[in-house]
Amino acid sequence: MGIASIWCLALILIKWLASKRRGAISYDSSDQTALYIRMLANSEIEVSVSARNVRRLLSFQRYLRSSRFFRGITVPNSSNILDDDYNGQAKCMLEKVGNWNFDIFLFDRLTNGNSLVSLTFHLFNLHGLIEHFQLDTMKLRRFLVMVQEDYHSQNPYHNAVHAADVTQAMHCYLKEPKLSKSLTPWDILLSLIAAATHDLDHPGVNQPFLIKTNHYLATLYKNTSVLENHHWRSAVGLLRESGLFAHMSLENRQLMESQIGDLILATDISQQNEYLSMFRSHLDRGDLCLENANHRHFILQMALKCADICNPCRTWELSKQWSEKVTEEFFHQGDIEKKYHLGVSPLCDRQTETIANIQIGFMTYLVEPLFGEWARFSNTRLSQTMLGHLGLNKASWKGVQREQSGSGDDVDPTFEEMDSDILPQEPRLS
Repeated sequence: MGIASIWCLALILIKWLASKRRGAISYDSSDQTALYIRMLANSEIEVSVSARNVRRLLSFQRYLRSSRFFRGITVPNSSNILDDDYNGQAKCMLEKVGNWNFDIFLFDRLTNGNSLVSLTFHLFNLHGLIEHFQLDTMKLRRFLVMVQEDYHSQNPYHNAVHAADVTQAMHCYLKEPKLSKSLTPWDILLSLIAAATHDLDHPGVNQPFLIKTNHYLATLYKNTSVLENHHWRSAVGLLRESGLFAHMSLENRQLMESQIGDLILATDISQQNEYLSMFRSHLDRGDLCLENANHRHFILQMALKCADICNPCRTWELSKQWSEKVTEEFFHQGDIEKKYHLGVSPLCDRQTETIANIQIGFMTYLVEPLFGEWARFSNTRLSQTMLGHLGLNKASWKGVQREQSGSGDDVDPTFEEMDSDILPQEPRLS
């Protein structure tokens, strides 16, 4: 069999294996949806076996790509099709990676869909992490490529571009004066890895969907922070598989995995009230000391929470795109729930919800309280810029809402039922 034939067969095998994503969760087509729904009836047996097989196949897939058998054969590389002009523009953008107006959508196009790999690798180098931790650059790139591949590109919102956007926002927060003068290389390393992997292998549906369909992940994590636990464990799996930190002691690797988990678990939006209350209490007492490692770690948790939901604090041009994408993902879940008579989750019914209503509620009850407290902690130009964009974007969505309903007083009732402790308070900037 000729080399060309072998390569064609290998590409077919790789494409098939890539469709068997980690976690075996896919809603990309009606056929896959139907298969998943049928699978739920026998989830205890069928799902556990398929997940084990998928992990085995994915490992083989990655082995196949780097196998000596194919060494010397030119492997199609998406970056090779970029001309020098596009590469040059991407490099120019990276020179301004600390700018809050950084357009991650443009950067993703310029890197041909490799924004997460390109941006995170650049940040590792920019922060001196490669040299400080003596990282093998080939292992680092391999790890980042695996991370990017394990995001589901078919998800409108929870995909590698969102992860890249969160990582860029986290970099902006790490540069803030209070943090930059206190953080250690270890803190920065954990922050960037957690940001890049915080939604790893996200299925494009929320936790209530997984719980009510008796998905094996919900059972595995006992219906508690199901997605966040899965993101964390998936990240740990890739860290171990890549061998990126194999030269570190076992104790340090275990500490790293645990602390990355703490950061990712903090992004569970259902725990917003708990984290916000702790943050507010610390600020009221004025007892945060960034010389204390535990306090620094808590602030990094809050920073990642901010980075995760910072879309309403971007410019209108960027924020509007994110709003449309997340709503599209919500509505897609609602369509599945309607099709299989599962009961439509809040905010997921395209017949009764609008982007404007969803965004106004989200900004009012989740984003404003969090970023108001962050501005109390770090009263900088960046914080004021974010709050300014937030106010303007909310006003823009209210304008859209008025055009749609003829009234500017409508607020999605789903958010009104949330705990009153996280309702916005008067900004206290100190």
